[in-house]
Amino acid sequence: MATKRAGDLMIPLKDYPQVSYWATLQEAVEVIENSTIDSGGRQSLPRALLVFDEEHNLLGCVRRRDILRGLEPKFLKTMSVPERKRLFNIEIDPNLVEITAGRVGEEMKAQAGQPVSEVMQPILATVQFDDHLAKIIYKMINRDLYMLPVMQDNRIVGVIRSVDVFQEVARLLGEL
Repeated sequence: MATKRAGDLMIPLKDYPQVSYWATLQEAVEVIENSTIDSGGRQSLPRALLVFDEEHNLLGCVRRRDILRGLEPKFLKTMSVPERKRLFNIEIDPNLVEITAGRVGEEMKAQAGQPVSEVMQPILATVQFDDHLAKIIYKMINRDLYMLPVMQDNRIVGVIRSVDVFQEVARLLGEL
């Protein structure tokens, strides 16, 4: 029962969606919406985009939830949690959501022009092309990560996701 290494399980960099750090949140949404990742014959939407600088150095990643956080209207960010709950509590008044929906939509559109660099996450760990599955699992679990860049000769060559690792583990367990 031979286990695979990072290079065997990764998605090559050319096949993983990415943006420049100056791309807007709107552009990031469009890239995610228009991207699919093929991994082992399975198609999926990316949970994150890789973010690069002008010289194609990896700076970080921007997750879907980072984009959503960045699109949050400014007026909501200044409100306390109880105020937010009251504003959107449809149990109290079902019309509240309808009243505020237009303003929220307008504010989200205004926020959509900010660069992904404002909300992106730094890269916390990487794995090497030849790293064993056990090391990959260890890093993902101990750092609570769902994606790791794969490095070879000091440059990024791909990405390995937790779903890819999980599929390999399922394959290994099926062989037992």
